[in-house]
Amino acid sequence: MAISFGGLGNGVDFGPVVDALVQAERLPIDGLTQKKLQAQKKQTELGLLGAKLLSFQSLASSLRNRVSFNKNQVNVASPSAQSPLSATVSSSAAPGTYQVTVNQLASAHQIISKASTAVSVIDADIVGGVSGTFQFQVGTGSIQTVNLDATGTLDDLRAAINDLGAGVSASILNTGSEASPQFRLVLSANETGLDQAITVVADDTILDTVTTGVDTFQAAQDSEVVLGVTNVGAGTTAITINRSSNTLTDVVAGLTLNLQAVDATNPVTISVSQDNGAVKEAISDFVSGYNEIVTFVNERTFYNTETKERGIFVGESLARTVLDRVRESVFSQISGLTTYSGASQIGFETQTTDGTIKLNEATLDSALSTNFSAVRDLFVKNATTGTNGIGELVVNAIDGLDDIDTGSLTLRQNGLTKQVNDFTNQISFKEEALARFEEQQRLKFANLDGLLAKLQNQLKQLQNGFPSINV
Repeated sequence: MAISFGGLGNGVDFGPVVDALVQAERLPIDGLTQKKLQAQKKQTELGLLGAKLLSFQSLASSLRNRVSFNKNQVNVASPSAQSPLSATVSSSAAPGTYQVTVNQLASAHQIISKASTAVSVIDADIVGGVSGTFQFQVGTGSIQTVNLDATGTLDDLRAAINDLGAGVSASILNTGSEASPQFRLVLSANETGLDQAITVVADDTILDTVTTGVDTFQAAQDSEVVLGVTNVGAGTTAITINRSSNTLTDVVAGLTLNLQAVDATNPVTISVSQDNGAVKEAISDFVSGYNEIVTFVNERTFYNTETKERGIFVGESLARTVLDRVRESVFSQISGLTTYSGASQIGFETQTTDGTIKLNEATLDSALSTNFSAVRDLFVKNATTGTNGIGELVVNAIDGLDDIDTGSLTLRQNGLTKQVNDFTNQISFKEEALARFEEQQRLKFANLDGLLAKLQNQLKQLQNGFPSINV
């Protein structure tokens, strides 16, 4: 029950007095609360720093793998206004130049029942009132069978063929007029190439596609390209290549040719070369990742002599440890290398103002164009000696900082968590003690207030009994 003061004793209100005493006793709690908030804020900032470290580690991890430097680019030069083909390249392709002529595109087989057997109504009986079958084959595949009942129609046949999912699409085409329709069955192979040709094996319908035959809408054919140019004087011989598709993936290793048009008189020149631009971009991203870490720490490590304001990492030795270890891994001298043994030789320039790296693009471009393998060897692990390159060194350094069990950053975060818990417990304990203190003070001053009121009443009685007494 809350204790209140009448304020009658000697005219004094003791409420503000108790409030002031309680406020004074609360000062240690306020101090602990500020320390807790500071620890929590540092936890958050170190968590963000850890995320930036992992992002940087991912960039370094890609550069430590030799395959990451096997980046190619392809250029297609055609004398025609519209190139008959396009090309894509993978990292496995060897640099080189190829001349390709597109003589023929692959096409999917399309056949249509004869006009002489066309029907005028789609849903009319095509089996003469008795059940029948329709069989076809795609290439050398298994024979596909459609069974029609005694009332089977052209539309039933179309639907049944499509339901088989046998690599053939059936449709109905009206080759007559709207007034006098002539509905005919069209069969289209789903894939291109000679080996996907459609053959009707049996037909009990009035379409009679076996005896009467079919018309060919589009012939089944393979694509045909010529690789190289025959020149007897130069001793070169062109090679003709046929494939069932217009996407050729196995002609040149690592190179995919997408045939688009026929141009038998104008060879296309395809050039595959090392993509230095992609490697440069990866190295540039690596530098940016490093700079993000340095800038993040710098922005939280400051002290304003006038306002006395300080960054959250002031006095936090781990922040400096992070920068030292990351910087050391990036700028380590790699033993066993002769052309480039350190990052500064390929354009990594440390800025004295803030410790970030400025990438000298001209230096890096020159290194990539003249000594590409030496740049690669600076980052990747040497398979022969086992010497770590910059990529591996950075990955290992960040593992030591951010390992989930033993990393310095992890251990510091665990320590801060313990601090926060300790502060929480201390604050809770002191809050309980403060509540008891306040209750005691209010009770004490309430008793004092009552005593003063009683004395005041006694004094008034004395004054009434002895008017001559003047207090």
